[in-house]
Amino acid sequence: MNQLPEAAIPPVPSGWDASAGLDSLPWQDVPSLPPLILADGSRPAQQQADVRICYDAAALYVRFDCHDKDIWGTFTQRDDPIYDEEVVEIFLAGGADTPTDYAEIEISPNGVLFDAWVQNPTGDRVQMVVDTAWDWPGIRWQAEIVESEDRWRVVLVLPWVGIVPSGPLPTIWRANFYRIERPRGEAPEFSCWSPTLTNPADFHRPAQFGVLRIEG
Repeated sequence: MNQLPEAAIPPVPSGWDASAGLDSLPWQDVPSLPPLILADGSRPAQQQADVRICYDAAALYVRFDCHDKDIWGTFTQRDDPIYDEEVVEIFLAGGADTPTDYAEIEISPNGVLFDAWVQNPTGDRVQMVVDTAWDWPGIRWQAEIVESEDRWRVVLVLPWVGIVPSGPLPTIWRANFYRIERPRGEAPEFSCWSPTLTNPADFHRPAQFGVLRIEG
C-alpha cells in the first residue's frame, strides 16, 4: 500500500507580520518540505522547488523557491490556462478523508494567478468539474524572477475563511504541492510533494494528496 507523506504545519515564526508586506516575512525560520518527486514516483525532480508552509489564526502561508534554467510564461490574465506553461500549484481540502471537493491554486513565474474550486467525486476526472469563477476570498500573492540566479519564487497568503467560511478550523488537511517545469526544447517535468503515481502525469488524484497537521 502506498504510504502518503505527512507534515506538520508550524505556527508562523516570531516577528511575522503579513500586514507589513510579503517581502518582509522571515521565511528563513520556516522549515522546508522534502524535495519534490516526479509524478510517477520514479525519482526526485531535476529542477527542484523548495516548498515552505506555516500558519496563524488568519491564514495559511506558502512559499515556493524554484530553480529554473529557462524561466518563461506568456499568459497575463487571472485564470488563464497557465498550467499549459510553467507553474507551481497547491491543491487543498480540510479533513482527513480523501477529498471530493478541493481548492486549486496556481501561480506562474510572472505572477499570474489561477484559482478554482474542483469537484472530483470519483477521484479520476471522470465526473470532474472545475469552477474557475470561484475566487479565494482575500487571497494575496507575489512572484519574483531572479534571472541572474536562474530562479523564481512565489509567496501566497491563503485566508482560512476562503475555504472554511464558518466553524472550527480542521487540524488535519489533505494537500499536494506541485510544479510544472517546461524548459523549451526539452522534456517537461511534473513533480509533486506526494507523487500521484501516474504516467502521463495527472495531478487530480485526491487519494494521493498528502496529510498536513496543524502544529499547536
